[in-house]
Amino acid sequence: MSDVSGAELRALMARVPSVEKIMASAEFAALLGEYGRTQVLGAVRRALDNWRISAQSGEASVSALDTTPLRATVEAALRRRNESRLRSVFNLTGTVLHTNLGRALLPDEAVHAVVKALTQPVNLEFDLGTGKRGDRDDLIDELICELTGAEAATVVNNNAAAVLLTLSALASRKEVIVSRGELVEIGGAFRIPDIMSRAGAKLREVGTTNRTHLKDYAEAIGPNTALLMKVHASNYAINGFTKEVGLDELAPLGRARGVAVAVDLGSGTLVDLSQWGLPREPTVRETIEAGADLVTFSGDKLLGGPQAGLIVGRRDLVAKIKKHPLKRALRVGKLTLAALEPVLQLYRAPEKLTERLTTLRLLTRPADDIRVVAERVLPALQRAVGERYTVVAEPMFSQIGSGALPVDVLPSHGLVIRTADGKRGGRHLLALEKLLREMPRPVIGRIADDALRLDLRCLEAADEAQLIAQLQGNP
Repeated sequence: MSDVSGAELRALMARVPSVEKIMASAEFAALLGEYGRTQVLGAVRRALDNWRISAQSGEASVSALDTTPLRATVEAALRRRNESRLRSVFNLTGTVLHTNLGRALLPDEAVHAVVKALTQPVNLEFDLGTGKRGDRDDLIDELICELTGAEAATVVNNNAAAVLLTLSALASRKEVIVSRGELVEIGGAFRIPDIMSRAGAKLREVGTTNRTHLKDYAEAIGPNTALLMKVHASNYAINGFTKEVGLDELAPLGRARGVAVAVDLGSGTLVDLSQWGLPREPTVRETIEAGADLVTFSGDKLLGGPQAGLIVGRRDLVAKIKKHPLKRALRVGKLTLAALEPVLQLYRAPEKLTERLTTLRLLTRPADDIRVVAERVLPALQRAVGERYTVVAEPMFSQIGSGALPVDVLPSHGLVIRTADGKRGGRHLLALEKLLREMPRPVIGRIADDALRLDLRCLEAADEAQLIAQLQGNP
């Protein structure tokens, strides 16, 4: 529309009700009760300002100033403004431990413990026995030691922090010997050499990318050597003409030369995953028993708990780490400890883990069970995407994820969306993928091989019902 004349604009502006009249109306009472006067007042003013701008170009409707439509406009704006940026999504990517989607889902026991810690005072650093100040690690270190066989333990906010703190406390201005084949990037451009540099330690590389021998470590040890360090390559694999030095060789060398051996397990696990048909990974206990003086690992990967970095090993070394000033900066809060303890307690009954530990339940879910879910969801998805697309249930492969076992896949099942005309999907699939992401609870899949793929491994019963309702237009 063209701009309105001055007389018409003045007439329109005269129709704008006063802010106080709007705020005093009965229709706005509920909004004031829910959002408070400050927010509602701001939203009303913005709505009226937007109307005035539209009025200048002749695009404003006088009826929009009526109380009911104005209230709807203000309420929608307030709802958008107060909507959490952290939203629940459907993880249909096929990656169980998805870094960008929050990694491990916590079991009910951990959720209840976190709620309790959120709503009630807790003895975070209070010794109930002596009535004096305590150490927050005391809440959990005995349990960690029981499960790992270590002498002592401490917890920080993630595994990168665990490595950084270990190096800062034990190797500042000293050398740390690492095989070139283990100088990995652990994600987000954080690399072992960078972490070592920030910790003030000097990296001493030995061997080659594909082959390192015991003599390489032995010849590199000198008066300034603080640690022999192994980094478990959990996020990549080198095959072919390779050689690495195992702990069974490195630990005796460290003891003979008086140099501690530290192992970064990354996605540390407390149990042998192969008993459930999953790929074999070294456990923390096995690593300690093989002679490691210190082991660092994550809490929110294969362990299935909250984000945390655990450091376990010799009592004297852990004590030195805990005294380092950086420990306070990297320590965890009550919510992490509240969640971690019940997750660790589940490991006391390993025969029940596939039932109680969410991560392990998802990883061990049979493909045939997932296929049945795909067949139930398919009709609702087909109706939602329309005739332009075809939806079929197909076998596919899931990944464990988050740097854990990158070359291993899990047989799964899911829904595959292609264009109905059989042509390359291109922008149509991108548009559909965006549409699914913009649903009330976003649906996150992946585009591959000219199709949008929704792996249903992580879609459990409650989520399945919600997804079907949302696809049917009843979120």
